[in-house]
Amino acid sequence: MSDARKTLLLTGASRGIGHATVQKFSSEGWRVLTCSRHAFPENCPWEAGEEDHIQVDLADPNTTIEAIAEIKKRLRNGRLEALVNNAGVSPKAEDGGRLNTLTTDLRSWGHVFHVNFFASVILARGLKDELAAAEGAIVNVTSIAGARVHPFAGAAYSTSKAALAALTREMAFDFGPLGVRVNAIAPGEIETDILSAGTEKLIENIPLRRLGLPDEVADTIFFLCGNDAKYVSGVEIEINGGQHV
Repeated sequence: MSDARKTLLLTGASRGIGHATVQKFSSEGWRVLTCSRHAFPENCPWEAGEEDHIQVDLADPNTTIEAIAEIKKRLRNGRLEALVNNAGVSPKAEDGGRLNTLTTDLRSWGHVFHVNFFASVILARGLKDELAAAEGAIVNVTSIAGARVHPFAGAAYSTSKAALAALTREMAFDFGPLGVRVNAIAPGEIETDILSAGTEKLIENIPLRRLGLPDEVADTIFFLCGNDAKYVSGVEIEINGGQHV
């Protein structure tokens, strides 16, 4: 079956920024393929459902590589206009506290980097021909924690996001000759269900004096994937209300 709509492949779509991104692109007429380690929930009201969902554990590089073939099957015209690497994990201590470089188990480091970093490499490389065919765009979701020690984000999460920011520059250089743009967004404190307790105390240090909204992040992702950003590549956009200044 042919489908003339532009297609987005999105990881980490079930909540927060990812969910808002699904809504934004769908409202603009895009087809959205989602990736998750969970099967498509039967009670989800989202249109298309299982047809546009790929179950894959991004923490396992072998299953991520294997998922490439299934993703290609779902791309009915052999084109992929956008890949957004949004999936991310940030383990906490048993009491919910921050895990630092001394307290993070080595297996947790590996798990975090596979999901937050290596999966982005695998998906981008595996789908480079489809992205090139569409002169598409890649957006990597990093974090304000990738550039500073954060009171809640752990060391493994923060370093994985810093690595993803560096990867964005490398990918922009390597994918550019294919006609594919690669950028990153670095959200700050965004109002989602997974905020750590105490985040509201950070508001007084944010120049705009409020938390960001998932919709505001999704709008920036959409801009970077669209025609208005056709000559933008290799940048990381801060979305934090001025928190980084």
